[in-house]
Formats: sequence, C-alpha cells, structure tokens
Amino acid sequence: MKLRQSSKWIQCSLIAICSALAVQNVMAQDVGSRVAAVNVEKVFNESNLAKASQSRLQNEFMKRQNDIRDSAQKIKSAAEKLDRDSAVMSEADRVRRQRELADQDRELQRKQREYTEDLNQRNFEERAKIAEKANQALKQVAEQRKIDVIIQDPAYANPKVDITDEVIKVLNSLK
Repeated sequence: MKLRQSSKWIQCSLIAICSALAVQNVMAQDVGSRVAAVNVEKVFNESNLAKASQSRLQNEFMKRQNDIRDSAQKIKSAAEKLDRDSAVMSEADRVRRQRELADQDRELQRKQREYTEDLNQRNFEERAKIAEKANQALKQVAEQRKIDVIIQDPAYANPKVDITDEVIKVLNSLK
C-alpha cells in the first residue's frame, strides 16, 4: 500500500515538474515579442492627409458658417432695435416684431444644428478615409520593423517603442 502511494506521489511530482518546464518554455518564447505604440490623434492631426482634409472641410463649410454668423448678427441687431423702439411702438407692432424675431431665431438654430450635423458627418467621412490609409501605413511599418503588437493610444509608452512619426512619414508617402 505504501509503495502505491509513493509511486502516485512520484507521478504527481513528475507531472508538476514537466508542467513547470513547459510553462517556462512558453514564457521564454513570449519574451521575444516586439511591441510598439502609436498616437492616433497625432496621426489624424499632423499627417499631410489630415491637413488636406481639414483644409477641404474648411473650404466646404466656410460659406455656411459665414451665413450663420451674418444671420446671428442681423437677429442681434434687430433685437437691439426692438428694445430701443419698443417704448414708442404700438402693442400689436411690438408683439408682431417679437414673433418675427423668435421665428428668425428658431430658423437660425435649425440652420446651426444642420450645419453641425453636416460638419460632423463630413468630418467622420474624412477621418474614415485617413484611418484606412493610416492602417495601411501602420501595417507597412509593423512588417518592416517586425512588430508583433501595436498598441493605440497607450497611457504611457517609452519613446523607444513609439512609432507614430514613422507611421506619419509612411502615410505622407502613400499615394
């Protein structure tokens, strides 16, 4: 009976030792993994594609932005004029002008909402185009440097593993 317990103990010990050696072997293989980090916002702000995109959006929406600003200024001027003239106006005229101003203000707010929604939509579309190209650049840098894992926007990354500038450089060279 004691021989049987002793052999089980030896078997368990051998299994434990083999498992420990296997785990060490697996851990040793993982040590060779290469990790890099990239700052996505920097890519979206500093690449030539991002700058061109920003310029396109600005040109595309400048007229609407100016129209909204002009309308807001007109409404403000009309409201100031109404405040000055309200003492000498009839009640009916004052109420009519207040309604007109309220209608103009609602229309302006609607235009501002549409402008903001359209701008956000176009910005999203442009960023998607940049992201597609940036992913190509990221993949290219990873293959060149034999990187196994790239972490986007880490809380901290040693400058030795930060490949953001390389990605921007490759992205700028893509056609």
